[in-house]
Amino acid sequence: MDTDALRLFVRAAEKLNISAAGRDLGLAPAVSSARLAKLEQTVGADLLHRSTRRVSLSLEGADFLPYAREILAQEDAALAALGKGLAEARGTLRFTAPSTFAQLYLAPILPQFLDLHPGITLDLRLSDAEFNLIEGSFDLALRNMVMEDSSLKGRKLADDIRVLCASPEYLKMSGTPRNPEDLTQHQLIAFRDLNPKRLLGPNGRQAEFDPRRSHSRLIVDNGLNQKVATINHAGISMNSLWSVHKELRDGQLTRVLPDWKAHENSALWLVYPKSNVISVKVRVLIDFLLERINRGRDWEL
Repeated sequence: MDTDALRLFVRAAEKLNISAAGRDLGLAPAVSSARLAKLEQTVGADLLHRSTRRVSLSLEGADFLPYAREILAQEDAALAALGKGLAEARGTLRFTAPSTFAQLYLAPILPQFLDLHPGITLDLRLSDAEFNLIEGSFDLALRNMVMEDSSLKGRKLADDIRVLCASPEYLKMSGTPRNPEDLTQHQLIAFRDLNPKRLLGPNGRQAEFDPRRSHSRLIVDNGLNQKVATINHAGISMNSLWSVHKELRDGQLTRVLPDWKAHENSALWLVYPKSNVISVKVRVLIDFLLERINRGRDWEL
């Protein structure tokens, strides 16, 4: 299969513009169209829908895209093994991360990454909703999770310790819980759903943070909004320490049941689709984030 045609298809799928994709690769519009048509003839499917106004991916093209990217990654890795790889990482890198973490830790340093790698374009999806990496054609994702999906590989960035906290004003008005059973008498802020979360305390004791058994009237799906609501006295919430450590230090928030924390083995992972190789552009971003995030990390207990 013509890997130059695959590279053109991937670029056209990213830009949704065949002429622009061709220009990036030094091809005239007519040559680009002819090369894509030949690729479609080879695979026996229309990969792109074309009209006078726009270009879009076909269903077959969306299914084929991750495999095309994988073939190109294999080629780059093979050339690199022979010392003939690309002089620099290049291409569009689709990256998704939780919006709260991105605002606090990624946005300030990503311009440095772009300066270091001028051949890379970052296509970011920053949301606390989780996107499917394969279906969304993502190259890399930052997830706070327990690593279970066998279709993914990952590098651990940091532990994700989750603690209970509330504003001092809320605790002054409603009282401070002395044990987990007291939580049923409080306003608990639920994240995404009302499902109970397990707690781990001294000497291995276990309990639950269960909004359904409390006076819970607030469910949020965004970590930053949850923190803001907690600061403004809406109740007790469970937050990642990396999100609230500054507010805990400056007194905007107070640890609730400080001897207890979430009982789960979640961590911050950089995950990518399972493959025999990892592309150069993904490798350099992973290395950059591991070095810069760990260098500046200050949220440990």
